[in-house]
Amino acid sequence: MEGLPKDKKIVLFDGVCNLCDSSVQFIIKNDSKDIFRFVALQSDLGKSILDYLKIDSTTTDSIILYLPGKAYYIKADAALTIAEDLKGILSYLSYLKLLPDFIKNFGYELVARNRYKWYGKKDHCMLPTPALQSKFL
Repeated sequence: MEGLPKDKKIVLFDGVCNLCDSSVQFIIKNDSKDIFRFVALQSDLGKSILDYLKIDSTTTDSIILYLPGKAYYIKADAALTIAEDLKGILSYLSYLKLLPDFIKNFGYELVARNRYKWYGKKDHCMLPTPALQSKFL
């Protein structure tokens, strides 16, 4: 896909989900190596990336980690792959990737299905502050 930074990992997230917004803020705070860039699934670019990856936007309720030209990860694998690059003890969460998918994704899918009910939903995607603008594509 053209125009995406090849040296960054792109996190596609639900831009109206309060839990997802908090997760993005958490990743930004703990991204000491400036590895990640963010795109809301609802944005034109987010939809283009989903189309390019052939992911049906009507059936995904997942965070997606896209490594341009290399691979993409969904659900628990995306979250745990993101954790690998976060500072401190958080990187050790990536060892949970060794668990079978049905175990990793059980908890992930439970939270994903109930995220609006438990954490709420915004009317529109968040607008990043000027200081964070460069983190969003």
